[in-house]
Amino acid sequence: MAHTSNPKHKPVAVIVGATSKWQSDGRNTRLAHGRTLDDSDIPVGARWGVGGAIAQKFAQQGFFVALTTRTKANASALADAIQAQGGDCMIVELDLVSQDSIAAAFATIRREAGDPDVLVYNAGYLEGRDLPPEKELLEHIPVEMFDTAQHIASRGPFLVAKEVLPAMRKKGAGSFFFSNNSKSLRGTKRKTGESLYYPRVMMRTLAQVLTEEYSEFGVHVANVVIDGTIDSPGTRTLPKARQQPDSVINPVKIAEAFYYLHTQDRSCWTHELQLTPFPNRPSY
Repeated sequence: MAHTSNPKHKPVAVIVGATSKWQSDGRNTRLAHGRTLDDSDIPVGARWGVGGAIAQKFAQQGFFVALTTRTKANASALADAIQAQGGDCMIVELDLVSQDSIAAAFATIRREAGDPDVLVYNAGYLEGRDLPPEKELLEHIPVEMFDTAQHIASRGPFLVAKEVLPAMRKKGAGSFFFSNNSKSLRGTKRKTGESLYYPRVMMRTLAQVLTEEYSEFGVHVANVVIDGTIDSPGTRTLPKARQQPDSVINPVKIAEAFYYLHTQDRSCWTHELQLTPFPNRPSY
């Protein structure tokens, strides 16, 4: 079958959430700084957070990369950067709140690029982050915020898994990786300025379930706990990042960790990886 966007039939890596809410014009950046930032002095690998760094890494390694984002314009600069580096990619609009949008996005990817060999689920959300200090307790969380968190952290990956795992199972190979955070390890109180993160526990549990169900078919599933602040245009100027620069994680190095997972020999797969900056105590 001819794949119009991937005529060289490169292996396909799909990055769900290829852009960052902390990129120069991201939602968190505008919330924290009140404006769009200039990212011209930031290394290209860090301009779009984890998703952008992973996309660039896999493109550099010879993959055709499908960048998913809610709005195409969000990823246009990232796509330009990948192509300038000699890589191949496409942008696909995908809204994780909509089952129809997810189905349509993956139908497009299969038609134009091929079945995914690698799926990295890197979707994030900011719901809860803008609540004031007097609204830390659960009783103040609007149901709409909970619904969004559940869509992104639990229902979304369930639907994405249904789209890509059947082909991986039939092929007997593939990687399905979750980009998660330390709130997935146990329930903790939501502090002012934090998102409603406890649904992330469901994402980690889903990774464990899929490992049990699909490893025997040759599909590598892993939960990656990114345990700290990630360097990006919107985070590097925050007070805590300026005061403790060694506690900020380089997204290029996170991307290398994801690529390492994909290249592991199946005789010794890792199913959970926790990445913590050296001065910090690992979360648990």
